[in-house]
Amino acid sequence: MTLHLVRRLAWLTLALMIFVAASPARAVDAVSVRSDAPAIDLTAILDHQHSDSDRIQVSTAPGTDGIVRRVEVRAREGGQNWVVFALANNTDDQLDRLIVAPHYRLVSSGLLWPDLGQSRIATITPSTGDRPERQESATADVFQITLDPGAVITFVMELRTDRLPQLYLWEPDAYKDKVNSFTLYQGIVIGISGLLALVLTILFVVKGSIMFPAAAALAWAVLVYIGVDFGFWGKVLDMPAGAERIWRASGEAILAATLLVFLFAYLNLNRWHVRYSHITLGWLFFLGSLVALALFDPAVASGIARISLALIAVFGFGLIVYLAVHGFDRAVLLIPTWFLLVVWVAAAGMAIEGKVVNDIVGPALLGGLVLIVMLIGFTVMQHAFAGGGGASGVVSDIERRALALTGAGDLVWDWDVSADKVFTSLETESLLGLKRGTLEGPAAGWLEVLHPLDQDRFRAALDSVLEQRRGRLVQDFRLRASDGHFMWFALKARPVVGSDGEVSRVVGTLADVTETRKAEERMLHDSVHDNLTGLPNRKLFIDRLNAVATLAKTMPGLRPTLMVIDFDRFKQVNDSVGVAVGDSILLTLARRLTRILKAQDTLARLSGDQFGLILMSEQDPPRITAFAETIRKTIRAPIAFNDREIFLTASIGLALSDPQTQLSDQMIKDAELAMYHSKRIGGDRIDVYKPAMRARKNDRLSLEAELRRAIERQEITVLYQPIVRLQDRSIAGFEALARWDHPKLGRMAPDEFITIAEEAGLIVDLGTFVMDQTARQLAVWQRAMRSQPPIFASVNVSSRQLLRHDLIHDIRSVLSRSSIARGTLKLELTESLVMENPEHAAQMLQRIRELGVGLSLDDFGTGYSSLSYLQRFPLDTIKIDQSFVRTSTRGTRPVILKSIIALAHDLGMDVVAEGAETDSDAVELYQMGCEYAQGFAFGEPMDVDATMRLLAQERLETAS
Repeated sequence: MTLHLVRRLAWLTLALMIFVAASPARAVDAVSVRSDAPAIDLTAILDHQHSDSDRIQVSTAPGTDGIVRRVEVRAREGGQNWVVFALANNTDDQLDRLIVAPHYRLVSSGLLWPDLGQSRIATITPSTGDRPERQESATADVFQITLDPGAVITFVMELRTDRLPQLYLWEPDAYKDKVNSFTLYQGIVIGISGLLALVLTILFVVKGSIMFPAAAALAWAVLVYIGVDFGFWGKVLDMPAGAERIWRASGEAILAATLLVFLFAYLNLNRWHVRYSHITLGWLFFLGSLVALALFDPAVASGIARISLALIAVFGFGLIVYLAVHGFDRAVLLIPTWFLLVVWVAAAGMAIEGKVVNDIVGPALLGGLVLIVMLIGFTVMQHAFAGGGGASGVVSDIERRALALTGAGDLVWDWDVSADKVFTSLETESLLGLKRGTLEGPAAGWLEVLHPLDQDRFRAALDSVLEQRRGRLVQDFRLRASDGHFMWFALKARPVVGSDGEVSRVVGTLADVTETRKAEERMLHDSVHDNLTGLPNRKLFIDRLNAVATLAKTMPGLRPTLMVIDFDRFKQVNDSVGVAVGDSILLTLARRLTRILKAQDTLARLSGDQFGLILMSEQDPPRITAFAETIRKTIRAPIAFNDREIFLTASIGLALSDPQTQLSDQMIKDAELAMYHSKRIGGDRIDVYKPAMRARKNDRLSLEAELRRAIERQEITVLYQPIVRLQDRSIAGFEALARWDHPKLGRMAPDEFITIAEEAGLIVDLGTFVMDQTARQLAVWQRAMRSQPPIFASVNVSSRQLLRHDLIHDIRSVLSRSSIARGTLKLELTESLVMENPEHAAQMLQRIRELGVGLSLDDFGTGYSSLSYLQRFPLDTIKIDQSFVRTSTRGTRPVILKSIIALAHDLGMDVVAEGAETDSDAVELYQMGCEYAQGFAFGEPMDVDATMRLLAQERLETAS
């Protein structure tokens, strides 16, 4: 039995030794407490521990006997976070001390998920003696301990949180003095903040400016925030445990929001740009939501509010400087104060990140915040009392009217009727360059400086006001300046009736409206005149014709003649030399025609290159015809442009009047019919209208109406002219050419209807139709031939098509409907077309090239393109104009032809020569390096069946 007991004791001893070995055995070092030390910072020597249960065993600090003991402490509130430290009293006196752990410290609280404070210590257990007594405090955990002489006591603190920002050991009287001093400071700061908020609120009631409630709201927000930080509201409102964290997070969010509101209101940002209002409202809504978030997660809400406060300060300062540079006075006044706010934000950032850890940093920052708000209040008051913020409601009605008159810039006009003396502002005589007092005196004296045509109206208006003794005088008149020219003024005045019922004076304003009148006259002139030539436009031309018709009724012998002049092939001239040069040519021709007219004749520009003439100076038909011939010769005279001469011809249509003819708009249509008849049979001729012309219905309006239905009626036919590969004379491709099979006029060439289609807006539909038909036929050719490289087809593109963004969509639709080889559908563009807007053309051509469509530059050499732009265009083919291909009268070709071919090859492009009419032309072009040729030598434009026969014949020849 004894042996069994011994064995059990041995096993127990071994287990105890193993348990001790497995438990923490590190003893803490005791801090020596001196009697002359008012406070000791224990934060750095604390031993933080964590237990997995509600119990913890710790090793005590060695006592005076050097023995380390172990104690076990059980949590009272179930906590698992512990702090262990030891204190030693090496003096001969008993020492009373306070262990103080503040609930909240701004210093080292953190930017993201900050520590917003709470009760830190649940209880303190000493290794020996009684438990320390908790002292009453709203801002810190305070425990009183007593250290006996020579005692070494280890304290185990049960924490309510895993963070203990600071722990101090205070001498009671010293701690009391510190609390009293901070209480006095906090009271002063809270008092100043509350007084400032109250003053700004009162100023808002007095002044009524929006910046005062914004500043007052900021001051109240600061008051709430520092009250929470100083623990003031906890004493006043008896907050429950944990509510202080919610209040602190909400206070920071409200502080950021009110700062933003003040910045918006003070700078009046909604007047600068509506975007500022949207950004501000969105930011305010976001900050307002932080208050709701603080109820659930105060730390997250506080972190976002602190970041927002920093952003408002920094970006606000940048905005203030920007507006100050642009002359906004309010922003200039706010620069010093907002700069201090930025410095305060930087200091606060250093404090919360632990860069500055002094105990007075937190209170000092809150005091600095109150000082900044005070400076903001002074800035607001300075602006308000300087006249910028609250002048409304102070001036009298008379002063307000005077200020309005001064602001409007109008001049005072006052006629003292009883004394018959007119008074006007000094500026009136200054504007006219007259001596002072010239316009003062009797009202009749004004007649001397009034324009003769305005004198009677001015006198009648004054007499009317005196007779009726009511109403309003509103009149525009001209006054003569010292240099003799006249200036327009607008007078607005009302009579003042005296006690006797008579008008005692007429008072009003005088405004200089010279520029307005000139603008009206300019607009009136431009509305009835052509902007380029200055000639009457169609509207004024018809009005002149109606006036002539009225005159002819009173003068039976008056027989006016109407002419319509249209320049032949002027569109090609525009394409060749550009629109700007084309306008100069029109202006030159207009001046030529004006010089051969007489005063009673009227020349007008009816449309682009079409002019109208009402001839009154000639009455006999032979002389009228001779005059028309003079016009035709005048137009045929060459026009010099750079080193070349441009020759133009005109088709002239005449409509002669007779006693049975009614002068009206119909006469213009008759002349147009005669002009179109002349143009149709070759141009450069004069034709007189005959009733038989109307039966043909080939006038422009009829053609336009019929062209609109031509596509639907399948009247548009696409012909194809072969393009030959010069190396082996095989068919390389075709150029698509549109023809209009008019039911009455027969087949019409493009020159006869393309211009009408462009002006009527039909060219887009027509171009899309031709492109679609060509792509479908190209697919048929490629399936039939299966040659390598595959056959290609070219389609001309107009300026209206290229300028439309829908062209990309149209091309994509055409390609989706036809299965053709990539790059075999080519679009032909003229030099003048791409050079109208080279930047836009380059972008459009690049997008077209990406769709798999080839690009060809047509009529190269006839325009004036920049070679630098030519390199940027993604072209693959250059078509040389036939004027460079044909031989001269001496049998030689232009020297520049070889240079054009070499240039094209250097740019990586193929060359197609137009106008090859003989076999010798083809041989010589091939020797120069030209790859392709097109002309009557290889075939005229043909229909689809002819192209299939041509390709079939070539296939047989190749097979044989």
